[in-house]
Amino acid sequence: MKILQKLILPVLIAATIFIIYTFYFAPNNTLGTFASFDTNNSANKDIKIKVVMERGIQNTAEGTMFYAVDANGEEVLVQAPANSASVINNNEIITLRGHLHTDYFHAAEIMAD
Repeated sequence: MKILQKLILPVLIAATIFIIYTFYFAPNNTLGTFASFDTNNSANKDIKIKVVMERGIQNTAEGTMFYAVDANGEEVLVQAPANSASVINNNEIITLRGHLHTDYFHAAEIMAD
């Protein structure tokens, strides 16, 4: 009986840590939504999106421009740094760090998943 009493607290602590990690810290593969961005806020936030390859990728003087779709199916023009075309071409789902304007998303950084 004493051994059981000594094991209950460590088992509860381990189970709590496992549950917190599983639901809060573990990476997930779900797409984000552009609706969570405020066009009046220029703070950079991360969003996981799917690249719309059918619309093409354009390299311009301002940078790389392409279309992305979020979890709600909303398609948005993305303006990214000029050196990001290789990451976009090689990955269907990428993470953007940036902010939303009224007519496009300005990505300061692009990360492959």
